[in-house]
Amino acid sequence: MKTELVIDLEAEKQEILKRYRALLRASKSTLQKGDKKEIRKAFDMALESHKDMRRKSGEPYIYHPIAVAQIAAEEIGLGTTSIVCALLHDVVEDTDITLEDIEREFGKKTAKIIDGLTKISGVFDTNSSLQAENFRKMLLTLADDVRVILIKLADRLHNMRTMDFMPRHKQLKIASETIYLYAPLAHRLGLYAIKSELEDLSMKYLDPDTYKFIAKKLNEKKAERALFIKKFVEPIDEIVHEQGLVADVYGRPKSIHSIWNKMKKKNIPFEEVYDLFAIRIILDSAYENEKADCWKAYSIVTDLYRPNPDRLRDWVSSPKGNGYESLHTTVMGPRGQWVEVQIRTQRMNEIAEKGFAAHWKYKESSNDNGLDQWIQKVREMLSNPEANALDFLDDFKMNLFSDEIFIFTPKGALIQLPLGATALDFAFEIHTGVGATCIGAKVNHKLVPISYKLQNGDQVEIITSNKQTPKEDWLNIVVTAKAKSKIKSSLKEEKRKIADNGKEILERKLKSLKITYNTDNLQKLSYFFKLPSTQELFVNVALGKIELKDIKEYLSSEKEIEHRGPERPENLSVDGIKNKIKGGDSDILLIGEDMQRIDYTLAACCNPIPGDDVFGFITVSDGIKIHRTNCPNAAQLMANYGYRVVKAKWNKQQELTFLTGLRIVGIDDVGLINNITRVISTDFKVNMRSITVDTNEGIFEGSIMIFVNDTEHLENLIKNLLKVRGVTGVTRFDA
Repeated sequence: MKTELVIDLEAEKQEILKRYRALLRASKSTLQKGDKKEIRKAFDMALESHKDMRRKSGEPYIYHPIAVAQIAAEEIGLGTTSIVCALLHDVVEDTDITLEDIEREFGKKTAKIIDGLTKISGVFDTNSSLQAENFRKMLLTLADDVRVILIKLADRLHNMRTMDFMPRHKQLKIASETIYLYAPLAHRLGLYAIKSELEDLSMKYLDPDTYKFIAKKLNEKKAERALFIKKFVEPIDEIVHEQGLVADVYGRPKSIHSIWNKMKKKNIPFEEVYDLFAIRIILDSAYENEKADCWKAYSIVTDLYRPNPDRLRDWVSSPKGNGYESLHTTVMGPRGQWVEVQIRTQRMNEIAEKGFAAHWKYKESSNDNGLDQWIQKVREMLSNPEANALDFLDDFKMNLFSDEIFIFTPKGALIQLPLGATALDFAFEIHTGVGATCIGAKVNHKLVPISYKLQNGDQVEIITSNKQTPKEDWLNIVVTAKAKSKIKSSLKEEKRKIADNGKEILERKLKSLKITYNTDNLQKLSYFFKLPSTQELFVNVALGKIELKDIKEYLSSEKEIEHRGPERPENLSVDGIKNKIKGGDSDILLIGEDMQRIDYTLAACCNPIPGDDVFGFITVSDGIKIHRTNCPNAAQLMANYGYRVVKAKWNKQQELTFLTGLRIVGIDDVGLINNITRVISTDFKVNMRSITVDTNEGIFEGSIMIFVNDTEHLENLIKNLLKVRGVTGVTRFDA
């Protein structure tokens, strides 16, 4: 038995060396004199520190840091310092080695990055009360050195690739954080390949059925697609070379996640998604000829295939804020289907694949400092001390995903804003004072309101008035995080002044009623008026919403108000809530680690039914709410409140019915509604709660709310509805 283990260890040793050599090969292009020695030193230190540790899969732990370093080198294109940091990213946290040891061996810079990585490695630990607050800390580190985030992304990508051995609840939590934070972050840093893979891997765990379904469908038509791409590409290839351009022309499949997004957005089945792939033309051009060569290739493509004039995107003339440069057009292919063509140079392609890491490589030839501007914006947002972490996270995330528009000031300076930005956003972008006093704007010399949505290339002049102050409804007008946070802190300041005023008034009123002014009584008053905090109480008093007669009513109310402060979700222990809400006829769902029967309600946002993959979420006022794992809100709940998520599993014993919705599309035909309702009521004995039908120029669209037992029941019903003559599509929808 013992010999077997020795052989096993020997094989592992060989495997470790093999992986280490692969890492060296991947970093070859960036190696300077003496770098190999540094990497070897870091590898030896990591190997020694992690020697007795294993991953969940049983593999030696060292596989993980080597893989993270490999991703950093190969897929992000980072240099030696980052490779060293990636190899050592877990040693300070998991072993006896200190930052001082690292600084002594590898210098200050490496120690600083590893310190950043150590600070954020516990960012999403299960017990932390608010992951959002930690994410904010993580971004503060980003403001020091962006490599911290890039290595963190490599770490997350490797964890996502090797998550099969994790328990299900951990998979859900990690996948939720990934789709909620890490994928947008990769997108914003221009790492498109990594962003797509993170999205696909998250979907694989959050919505496995849809993921497998699309993967299977893509696989079925693989050969057919390859043939189509070959035929489409051949003539382009030929003419491109005839015209003396050096280019690589090929087809690239779209990611499963982006196909699913398209299906949801357009509400279409898989068969109707046409752009399952994009054609790429990568030109080998000198820097000064890039623009001309891209347009030359564009004219070759559009001579061969008819372009869709609305679908030309030119990021060669004005690159996106994350450095992305490319020319996109959609053309009509030989079989009457639209095909997306992306044209770019090798330099642009490397920036698109490797984001800002590639930017540094081309720094000399490019004066684009989009990342520096972006980090500056992040710093501004972080420096606002009052911002609530969760609001901050939502604002930040929204800005991560947005596409940019370019706006000119009256003097012709260029300002970048996210798509959908308004005149008010522009005002705050210029200066907080300008934003706070903005009453309107002139866009291209025409007067417009502050809510006016700006278009690419608009020239904007802001009109201010010193009588103007920020209003609550401004939050619905702006989209940039900067404007939102400035408006919020201004409103808070305003509210604080009103509350101070209300506090004095209330103190006088309580004195006249001979009630002691103390915390206890203020809490009771807040509770009586159903207000979340004493500040709200003061505000209501100041605004005259609570008067002397109301306070007298509180006094005379006979019932003894049980004194309890406003409950904060963080103070509620999971077990405490469970014990509080046990009982009732809760046989249908088993909840928690020990699978107990606990009262719950079904979330209206996704209407779960038995058979759906679900989890429980502890709310403060409604006990446990059950959500589907692919519910639109699931990622946010699991990423931000992981500690309030409990396991939930359907219990097979009872036959109950649950409300769900079906959307039916078809070609209007005599008796179609009759046939549909017959299948539902007679064949399946299902109760309908409501049905709404709309027919437009021969197309029938209906929404039906029905009661079913579980997912199997629902799937059989959908199958039979699809057999009805004239019905072309049936999909389940969330309420």
